[in-house]
Amino acid sequence: MVSTAALRAHLLRARLAGVVATTRETSLRSYRLFAARDPRVLIGIDPERAWEQRDVIELMARKCGVSADPRHTVGQDVIDPELTLTALAAFADRLGAVARSGAPVLLGTGHPHRLLGFYAALAGALSAAGCSVLTPAQGRCVDITTRFGLRTFLIDYVRGVALVRPSGAERTGCEPGAHTHSPLPVRLALQAAADAGGPLPQLVIGDHGWVCGAGQLGFEAMGLGDTDDPALFVGQAEGRVSVVVPLDDGVRAASYRPLIRYVLNRARLSR
Repeated sequence: MVSTAALRAHLLRARLAGVVATTRETSLRSYRLFAARDPRVLIGIDPERAWEQRDVIELMARKCGVSADPRHTVGQDVIDPELTLTALAAFADRLGAVARSGAPVLLGTGHPHRLLGFYAALAGALSAAGCSVLTPAQGRCVDITTRFGLRTFLIDYVRGVALVRPSGAERTGCEPGAHTHSPLPVRLALQAAADAGGPLPQLVIGDHGWVCGAGQLGFEAMGLGDTDDPALFVGQAEGRVSVVVPLDDGVRAASYRPLIRYVLNRARLSR
């Protein structure tokens, strides 16, 4: 069992919160591109209202704890650990409610190098609780625009968690997969589930496009978001994402293990 105090100390020590690796310059660029409705930053969310860069900064200050001063343009970003803890508790509570209902779920990540273990632990606990952990569109191809141009990827599942890996990879079922922000994989997965006659997930858990793409389509979605991922927090503000936990999504994979223990214990899914 991980106490809140111990978890708070771990968040700061591992730089999951507090001063994080994400730079202010990177975040401000994302906020500017989001305001310009750049698809690379929208990652599946179609904002209902006009979001100026200042609006995004103010939202991220409230939800993450970054500086609300637009004149603060350099240095490292800061995440308020109290905001992380509050959101993590809400995340765990929703996870527990879904587990008790036995609802079907879909988990996916665009950060398999870092976050696969976190989501895989949730998938295992949900499955043990009687939830169907869905794996639609396994092996299907999806074309995603990257900085190197259009590339073809395959949707794969590792320990119940969806990810994409480059087409032509030697074998599937191995880690870690490719990093992506795209909402296209979750759209394809949800369409495949619908075409097969269901079941459809009552909750989608993940990050990046997995959360935003599902939320935009009307599925309940929740997950993790960094300070340079404004789309998740805008989606939450506009009612299409239920919970976003602000934290650095790019630290060592082992650093997320205390979060697993905390979430599963609070959700009463510990084994």
